Amino acid sequence: MNELLLIILAYLIGSIPTAVWVSKHFFKIDIRDYGSGNAGATNTFRVLGSKWGTLVMSIDVLKGVIATSLYILLPHYMADEWSRTNFMVGLGLSAVLGHIFPLWAGFRGGKGVATLLGMAVAIQPLVALCCVGVFLLVLYLTRFVSLSSILAGVSFMVFILFIFNEKETLYRIFAVLVALMVILTHQKNITRILKGTESKIPFFKNRDRRKNRK
Repeated sequence: MNELLLIILAYLIGSIPTAVWVSKHFFKIDIRDYGSGNAGATNTFRVLGSKWGTLVMSIDVLKGVIATSLYILLPHYMADEWSRTNFMVGLGLSAVLGHIFPLWAGFRGGKGVATLLGMAVAIQPLVALCCVGVFLLVLYLTRFVSLSSILAGVSFMVFILFIFNEKETLYRIFAVLVALMVILTHQKNITRILKGTESKIPFFKNRDRRKNRK
């Protein structure tokens, strides 16, 4: 019963619609009426700029960390690594579900990538750090937040299955599902990238100007 209550709490934490609340409070708009129509960090970068996109992404990552770490409220999980990891995966997935279908915003949310990252930070920080490295590298090279998110999600699976060779079966299955989910939820972005119509964020513009001068 205690586990069920924490799963519900994790969902409610994940349901905090950061992008919606930021856009409504500071800009008097609903972020979902602009850009891709998603209430996530990528669309916030696109519509409101890098400052607000970074804020939304940071809070969404924090949602995943906090929700996944709720296991500490049940002391018996501290001594059982197998049960703890499985429960943390359950908590994290509940938070991601909340982000995608937020109770506080009419069940219209984002794609869950930032909250997934927060979940990874809580469960396996080193893997999460590697994924952040992939995200930042791709972002620097392309300025596409969507492509950076896709490749970071796929790299999460690669790190878990092959590089770190995680033994926990549920976590391995989860890693595969993450990669599939990130690809499926970014189908429109992939299409726009292939067509050359995907928006770039305003980071690293000076780098691009230097390239154009050469």
